[in-house]
Amino acid sequence: MPRTPRLVLAALLAAVVATAGCTLPVFAPDSDEAVPGATAGAKAPPAVPGTQAQWAPCPEIPQDLIGRGASGMTYDCASVAVPRDWAAPKTGQTYEVAMIRIRSRTQHDRIGSLLINPGGPGGSGIDTAVYLSFGQALGGLPTEITDRFDMVGFDPRGVGRSNPVKCISNEDQDATFAAVPDPKTEAEFQEIVALNKGIAGDCGDKYGAELPLFSTEQAAHDMDAIRAAVGDPKTTYLGYSYGTLLGATYAQLYPGKIRALVLDGAVNPKQDFVAGSESQAKGFERAFTNFTKWCKETAGKCPIAPDARGAVTDAMAKADVSPVKGDDGRAATSGWIFVAVISSLYTESGWQQLAKAVDKLQTGDPSGIFDLADQYADRKTDGSYSNLFDANLAVNCADTEDAPSVEKVRQLQGEWRKKYPMFGAPLAIGMLPCTFWPGTKDPYPAGPATGAPPIVVVGTTGDPATPYENTAELASMLGTGHVLTWEGEGHTAYPSTKCIVDAVDGYLIDLTVPKEGLRCPPE
Repeated sequence: MPRTPRLVLAALLAAVVATAGCTLPVFAPDSDEAVPGATAGAKAPPAVPGTQAQWAPCPEIPQDLIGRGASGMTYDCASVAVPRDWAAPKTGQTYEVAMIRIRSRTQHDRIGSLLINPGGPGGSGIDTAVYLSFGQALGGLPTEITDRFDMVGFDPRGVGRSNPVKCISNEDQDATFAAVPDPKTEAEFQEIVALNKGIAGDCGDKYGAELPLFSTEQAAHDMDAIRAAVGDPKTTYLGYSYGTLLGATYAQLYPGKIRALVLDGAVNPKQDFVAGSESQAKGFERAFTNFTKWCKETAGKCPIAPDARGAVTDAMAKADVSPVKGDDGRAATSGWIFVAVISSLYTESGWQQLAKAVDKLQTGDPSGIFDLADQYADRKTDGSYSNLFDANLAVNCADTEDAPSVEKVRQLQGEWRKKYPMFGAPLAIGMLPCTFWPGTKDPYPAGPATGAPPIVVVGTTGDPATPYENTAELASMLGTGHVLTWEGEGHTAYPSTKCIVDAVDGYLIDLTVPKEGLRCPPE
C-alpha cells in the first residue's frame, strides 16, 4: 500500500476548502490534459539537464485543486526534460518532469529552493506543495520556511502531470479494493490471483520495456536535474514516507550535491520486499491496537466502544454475507471496510471518523465507510481514479527483484494472519501484483551516503505505514543520519508540533542538527 502522508494532506485540504467554501476536490489528475495548463510545456519549453527552468505563472493549479491560491503566495510552473534512461542518456528519448514553484511575497534573505516529495510512490509533489503553501495554521509549512525558501513540488516520472502511468481500468481498481482482504478459500484466493495477473498483463501490454524506467533510482537522477534547473548549487529536500527512500537514493548517488535533507517517515532500504511488507503489517496492527485502546478509554467519542476491534471485524464478517449498498449501488464489502480502516489510521483525527463510519454502517448507512475508503483510493465521485495506484505499482515493482511466488504469498498469508490478525493476511496478498509484474527490474542502492552532510531522519512512534523502527535503520545505513523522534500517532511528523517544527526548521534554515536523542512529546 502507498507509503504517503496524503491522508494528512487531506485533513489540511479539508480545512482550506472549508475556508474557501468549495467542495473537496480529487488529488491528482489522470493525465496532462486533466487540468488546464497543468504542464508548463504548454507555455514554455522544458529545461534540459544543466539549463535553467523557464517559469510561467500557473494560478490555475491551486484554483483547480482548492478553489484559490494561498494569500501572499505566487505560483509558477515549469518542466525539465530528463533522459528516459539515465544509463543511456544519449538516445534522445525523454520524459518531462513537471514542477511548481511557490514563492511568498514576504520572502527575504532567500536560501534557495525546498524540494518536496510526498511519497507514495505515486503522490503528486505539485499538489502537496500547493496544500503546504496555506501556512502552519492549516497544517502547512511555517512562515519561517516560506519566507526563506521557494517551495518546489514536482511530480516524479510516471506520476500526475509527468508522463503519468495509466494502465489499470476503473473496473479493476474497484474489484481490487472491494475484494475480500483475507481470501481463505482456494477459489477466493485464485480469483484475486487472476485479478492481479490481469492487471500486470495489461500494464505490460501498454508499456512493455518502458516499465523498468519508472524505478526509484531513475527518479533520483531526475532530482538532480531539477536541482540544476531551479539554479541551486546544492539540494535542500523534504521527503515524506516513500519520499525518504527517494531522498536516501539521491543521497547515495549525489552526496556532494546535498545542502540539507529531511526524511520524515522512514522506509528501510535494506529490507527485502517481504520484510518490508511484514513491517507494514506490524505497523498497521500496532496503530489499530492504539485506536482500539483510545476507543475504550474515550468511549464518549467512540460510538463502537468498548470493543472497537470486535465491531470492525463483525462489520467485515457481515459484509461478506450481506453487504450494505450505498446510494450509487456500490456494495460496502469487507474489502471497502478494510480500506476505510487503513485510511483512518494515517492520522489520529481519523480514529473518530472510523468509529462513526462503522457505527453508521450498522444502521445501514455506508457513506462514512466510502468517504474514508475513497479518500485513500483517490476514487472520484464518477467512479474513476487518479493514477496514484498505477504509478505506485509501476515504481514498487520496478524496484523489486525479489517478489515472492504465488505459493509463498499463500504461505505467508496464513503465517502473518496469526501474528497480525487484522493486517497480516491482506499485506501478504498485497505483494501479488509484483509477483506477476513484467519487465526487468532496477533495484535501488542500500548503502552509505559517503561524503554527505548530516541528514535528519524523523520518525513517529505510532506510525502505521512506515514503522518507527525504520528511523534508526535508515539513519544508520546512510552513515550521516540523525534521528528525531515524535512520540505521536499517525503517518509522518512535520509540521505537527512546536518541538518538531523548531527542530526541523533550525536544520533547514541554519543547518543546526537536532540534539542527539531528541524526543518530541505528542502535543
